[in-house]
Amino acid sequence: MSSNSKIPVGVLGATGMVGQSFVKFLENHPWFELTWAGASDRSAGKLYSEATQWRLDGAMPARVGALTVQGCEPSAAAPKLVFSAMDASVATEIERAFADAGHLVVSNSKNHRMESDVPLLVPEINSDHLALIRIQRERRGWKGGIATNPNCSTVALTMGLAPLAQFGIKTVLAATMQAISGAGYPGVPSMDIMANVIPFIGGEEGKMEIETQKILGRLAGDHVDPLQAKVSAHCNRVPVVDGHTVAVSVSLEQKVTREQLLAAYDSFTAEPQRLGLPSAPPRPVLYLHEENRPQPRRDALRDNGMTVTVGRLRECPVLDWKFVCLGHNTIRGAAGAAVLNAELLKAQGFLD
Repeated sequence: MSSNSKIPVGVLGATGMVGQSFVKFLENHPWFELTWAGASDRSAGKLYSEATQWRLDGAMPARVGALTVQGCEPSAAAPKLVFSAMDASVATEIERAFADAGHLVVSNSKNHRMESDVPLLVPEINSDHLALIRIQRERRGWKGGIATNPNCSTVALTMGLAPLAQFGIKTVLAATMQAISGAGYPGVPSMDIMANVIPFIGGEEGKMEIETQKILGRLAGDHVDPLQAKVSAHCNRVPVVDGHTVAVSVSLEQKVTREQLLAAYDSFTAEPQRLGLPSAPPRPVLYLHEENRPQPRRDALRDNGMTVTVGRLRECPVLDWKFVCLGHNTIRGAAGAAVLNAELLKAQGFLD
């Protein structure tokens, strides 16, 4: 697709850390071109380069730096497709206003994830849940719609579980080791995290538990029947820059061998791969056979940060099986996840 025929997109909350991740991930995207940046009133009217303290590796894209920041209100100038990197304190009404005005909002914010008619997407797992956007339009009278991606640690967990879902998931115990980049900027004070582990991340455990059930649930007309499995999470902040690691124990309805589970991981593919979506990795879940993998420094950036790696599959003396999975929290767990969701929206005709 030439630059002249690319689909214009916008970012709400474009000047913050998550917004900057969208700017970086969208640079040179084959389908989408960032043409509109929205932020707070104090940034509106300034050039993006003037309003933004660039915190990411590499230089700010010059073309985006020359954009004039707009306020976060729907307008004829805003593209049909907008990504939301807005803080949860302000996202609810702004995202709804854009959806009501005919925009498709692909949100990284938590606010709408658990609403019954809003899809909570991991495209390799529940692409059929996008049908809920039509329910939104009927029920709310919207011309656009809202699709959400999950909490960053939930993405890693559900991708690690997805190949096993065919055997019936009964119980999940998950303990995370989450990177400091997940806390945003300025994030966790250095004196708190250096040579330390913080065994608490506010609100994280509950999100992982209920989001996992919705993502792995079944579309039932105008809502999702959540997975009838018990899910328990314990979340920890660790001194790693990028990459959320999750140690998982799981019980299954079927009795299976390790070889069957490994075969399920090796053969796992899904709708984004069949459609050839630009951000979809060839192997969405990659099993690593080394006894000490996956590791954030070595594995978080596989396939541009979009592949979730799994390893250490073995029998569990308490449940049935246990393993370790790893996902890049700011890419697969945030900006990259939302862009992949938008690619799926396009492929399914929602941008026509």
